[in-house]
Amino acid sequence: MATCDHNCKDCKSKCEHDTTNLKFQTNEANNIKKIIGVISGKGGVGKSATTSLLAVTMARLGYKVGILDADITGPSIPKSFGVKGEVTGTNDLMFPLETSLGIKVMSINLLVKNETDPVLWRGPIIGNVIKQFYTSVLWGDLDYLFVDMPPGTGDVALTVFQSLPINGVIIVSTPQDLVKMIVEKALNMAKMMNINVIGLVENMSYIKCEECGHIIYPFGQSKIDEISKELNIKPLLKAPIDPNLASLVDQGRIEDYDISMFDDIAKTLENL
Repeated sequence: MATCDHNCKDCKSKCEHDTTNLKFQTNEANNIKKIIGVISGKGGVGKSATTSLLAVTMARLGYKVGILDADITGPSIPKSFGVKGEVTGTNDLMFPLETSLGIKVMSINLLVKNETDPVLWRGPIIGNVIKQFYTSVLWGDLDYLFVDMPPGTGDVALTVFQSLPINGVIIVSTPQDLVKMIVEKALNMAKMMNINVIGLVENMSYIKCEECGHIIYPFGQSKIDEISKELNIKPLLKAPIDPNLASLVDQGRIEDYDISMFDDIAKTLENL
């Protein structure tokens, strides 16, 4: 603009000099309708499994789905789906690998020589990888792109929240004593970044005996309803501890898991 003084902070015109807009622009070949982040306040709560099962649920409903594995230092998405192989591409674009259901996957584990090789990178480099996964991967037409975030509220979460056009996030936790504090940390970060919180999944909520149907609460009684009411977020699901799921993940066959329990979350995502 002719009258631009390059002071972007309080300017509402949003001209080409605007430095406050940090959103990455994906390549022209991509058409991604909704981006859903899956986050947790701590590790070991089943966030990646939840991400994978959400993607499988939407793919089974006929939607075109992708997973961006943003957990650069602890990637697990390819193993869950049994996805292996060399990522190919052109000078400008990388081609994601696909699961048996056609879910497109991009993960750092698909780019390292051995899947057990550690990624010893600092925050700025990791942030640049996230950018490349969004801008330089040929996702094509997607109804949903799920972003599997690393645990906590560090560099990667900040990069994703600031730089990707997130439509909402799902928080995953467990019914342990510190759960409210941990959930609240993730919730407060999302609020600070003006990110819509879709709701809360309580993973490892219970174990159901296959023989008699008796339910055991190994981490104590469910707290999802109490916490959701106190923090004013929607309770989405109480997911059980299921040895069958763990076995399928180890075999790279998570797409074979019976996931009807995610149907209500699917409706929530469809109505976003």
